[in-house]
Amino acid sequence: MVWLADLAALATTAAPALAEGAFITVYLTILSILFGLVVAIPVAVARTYGGLFVRMVALTYTELIRGTPLLAQLFFVYFALPLSDVARWVGFTGQPPIPQAASAVAVVGFTVNSSAYQAEYIRSALESVDAGQMTAARAVGLSKRGAIRHVVLPQGLRLAIPSWTNEFVYLVKYSSLAAFITVPDLFQRARDIASETFQYTGIYVVVGLFYLALVLTTALAMSRFETTVSIPGLGQSTGRN
Repeated sequence: MVWLADLAALATTAAPALAEGAFITVYLTILSILFGLVVAIPVAVARTYGGLFVRMVALTYTELIRGTPLLAQLFFVYFALPLSDVARWVGFTGQPPIPQAASAVAVVGFTVNSSAYQAEYIRSALESVDAGQMTAARAVGLSKRGAIRHVVLPQGLRLAIPSWTNEFVYLVKYSSLAAFITVPDLFQRARDIASETFQYTGIYVVVGLFYLALVLTTALAMSRFETTVSIPGLGQSTGRN
């Protein structure tokens, strides 16, 4: 009971700093997942419907990114590329409400990594759409591009939502790696507090609860989103409310 009281006191004291870090974690995750989706859709379409050269380029991109550690990718974009200087030149100064340059670089790194995984999820979903859909679309006069855009892709994106939800959840947790390139996210704030108070176990229990809350919120929101955009009879799991 004494330990729980100490933990509650620590959580109360650390809550403002952790909340600021959680805000950074949230916007890193949301921006990265959305920008990653913008990149992933054309990559997935290229993998599925492109010519040989286009497919090979898309395959090389996804396998290169998926085959290397995310932390190594973050170090590369932060230390090896001049993205920090570019971000500071653009205006990422770190003065509220503008994020610092490292945060902008982290978004780039997470976007590149997430886009490769999202592309594979979407490719798999596109391939699961009945081939007759493409044939029917072409039969009524749509071009191949039009059939993909208006018929196949809307169905495939809906089917990809469960996998996309997993990527969203993973990215919430993987965003903690941004601390290694000086981003003051939730994990970095916890490290700072632990270094000041020497209450490592307590603060990491508290920050773990923060991450759990973010993950559960994300999963619930995506479940509702999937239900909202679902087409009756298309890709629905039995027993789902």
